[in-house]
Amino acid sequence: MKLLFATLLAFTIVGFAADTPPTKPALKITPGKVIIPFDKMQRPWGELISVDLVTRTGKFRRESNDEVVSFTVTPYAELLHHATNGDLQDFRIGERAIFRLHENEKGEWVWLTYIQDEMNMMNGHKEYFHVDQIDAATGKLTTTWANGDMTFVREKGVVIETDKETRYWKAGQPAKFTDIKVSDKLRTKTHGIGQGKTRIAWEVFLDDDSLLKFQTEQKAIHDARILEQGAAGYINESGGTKLVLTLFNEGEAQVKQLKKGISIRVAPTGGDRKPTTDPISGKVTLLGKNGRQTQVTLELTAPAEKFQPTGLARLWVAQP
Repeated sequence: MKLLFATLLAFTIVGFAADTPPTKPALKITPGKVIIPFDKMQRPWGELISVDLVTRTGKFRRESNDEVVSFTVTPYAELLHHATNGDLQDFRIGERAIFRLHENEKGEWVWLTYIQDEMNMMNGHKEYFHVDQIDAATGKLTTTWANGDMTFVREKGVVIETDKETRYWKAGQPAKFTDIKVSDKLRTKTHGIGQGKTRIAWEVFLDDDSLLKFQTEQKAIHDARILEQGAAGYINESGGTKLVLTLFNEGEAQVKQLKKGISIRVAPTGGDRKPTTDPISGKVTLLGKNGRQTQVTLELTAPAEKFQPTGLARLWVAQP
């Protein structure tokens, strides 16, 4: 009887264990792969202090406690400027933004997978600064940060400061501080003062059209840059004349032109994402999606020996 009971208990335990879903391994930043560890991240508001375009590193100050944080930009990081895609050179020193960070192997929060500027955050969430008070003498606005109809309020008593460098926009045209009225809905691009949680506006948008004008102009700038510099991506596989790339979603201007059989040029790059050799020509043989990124298989006119897996490359659609 005891033996039967022990046998049944063993089968029950085994059965229970089999029904328990396996624990998923924790996501971590891995060279050559587009991974964003959403399960473990920090997204502080901060003020950009410095940026190195060659090493793609920089520093920002957490506005919550003034801690200076060093970061390294992942090759596939989303750099959201003027409410759309951009690159590191688009951001002004002092600019307030959200910095998404992840741990490295030492447990240091240094990997950066996006910088989201204030315009992008407010536009994406359909939120505004609703004007409650206007102090014309000091140029300060006291506002409520909420969605359009104020059914969701994020924060009350938000003070936005202005100075002689502040620009105002209405209907996509230059405006003035005096054009702002109580109950207006504003969006802004602001900077800090090197300490604390202070907002000083570089740009104040009195309506959606004005923000969208900046967004449209930024899209044109970014698309022109991608068409000139090429779409960046990871090298997944290389052998003989075959090359497989994962193109980052920032390269939409090139990706839109890709189709099977189209002629391309491609070159390996360094960590600064600049080509290290002359481009090699080839054709697209396969096209698909890899998450939010685009995976493309190429047949080159020369051996792909200079393209090392987990390395970086840039791709151009050849002009007819």
